[in-house]
Amino acid sequence: MTRPMARRTVLGALGAASLAGTALVAAPGAANAARPKDLRPGGAYDRFVAGRAAQDMFSGTVLIAHHGQPVLVRAYGMANKDQSIPNRPDTVFWLASITKTFTALAIAQLVEQGKMAFHDTLGTHLDGFATEVAGTVTVHQLLTHTSGVGRPAVGGGTPPGLDWNSFDEVMDGTLALIRQAPLQFTPGTRYAYSNDGFFVLGAIVAKVTGQSYFDYIRQHVFSPAGMAHTDFYGRPQVLANNAIARPYSTQRDGTRGDFATSPYAPFSTGPAGGAYSTLSDLLAFARALTAGKLLNPAFVDLITSGKHALPPSEPPAQVEFYGYGYLNTILNNRRIVGHSGSGPGAANRLDIYPDLNWASIVLSNYDTTINPIIQLERDLITR
Repeated sequence: MTRPMARRTVLGALGAASLAGTALVAAPGAANAARPKDLRPGGAYDRFVAGRAAQDMFSGTVLIAHHGQPVLVRAYGMANKDQSIPNRPDTVFWLASITKTFTALAIAQLVEQGKMAFHDTLGTHLDGFATEVAGTVTVHQLLTHTSGVGRPAVGGGTPPGLDWNSFDEVMDGTLALIRQAPLQFTPGTRYAYSNDGFFVLGAIVAKVTGQSYFDYIRQHVFSPAGMAHTDFYGRPQVLANNAIARPYSTQRDGTRGDFATSPYAPFSTGPAGGAYSTLSDLLAFARALTAGKLLNPAFVDLITSGKHALPPSEPPAQVEFYGYGYLNTILNNRRIVGHSGSGPGAANRLDIYPDLNWASIVLSNYDTTINPIIQLERDLITR
């Protein structure tokens, strides 16, 4: 059992390893560096994931990398069951909330350039919000899910926006609904995960830059990171592209249905979760981020460091914080930075280990939990 850390020790660990410049890029001799056999092909991790797939508890791709070089790459299950198309290492998956790392990075780029500030209020950049929202909610609070902005969780019934058929309609329609919603709590007083908050951040990116959020991310995140197979896709594009894995969501009777063909599937989940990518592209993103190619290293450390303490969750850790669009976890006194992504027919995780030079990516087109896979990966890397 891991011994709890004192507050001073926790704060020290949070700042001990700088994410930028952590040598996720290949280092001399790294390809021949000693790597635990349990993380290599045929090892405990490889066998465990294969076992989950054999039980139809996992469908997707996994990658383990050291110093930016893949150590293990695997693909399991079907990308399209109707057409018998298997998942492959280069299959494109819906990232869901991993998209938030790109949105937060875009905000930080604009702050670095002096075009905005983290303490700016929402009303500094966007109009149409109630005075108590526009004048009090800050960019910092939106990034850390402490703003109170967003619609409360809804129960049954048809969700709004199913008739939207373009990225403009998704952005405009969602922002109109958010503008009508009262604050759920006084900004800064508590944490409540908010997809709507990241839609607002995407709208701020568009307002400050004068171009669409989607074009900005393509030009300033995906392109410089070398993410050639990453993009935002609408539902019609997903249905027409056999390179994209169909998301198979769990039904009430336990069967799995293609969520992309569901009448409840939205056109896109936008800045909060609408990006699609591959294993190799996410590894390229991790390399570019840690090498300071997308953002000054000081700002990389800023957005990936912990801002708000989170309650215990799965998989377990000593402590977990939310930063600016990045989760910051400490396990076995080692820091892990990244994000999860989940939704109907999606379960994903990007983990970067700053002080160990490892990275792990799991992309799944099932919504069956991948926590057992993540827990084993983390235990093997940090032990």
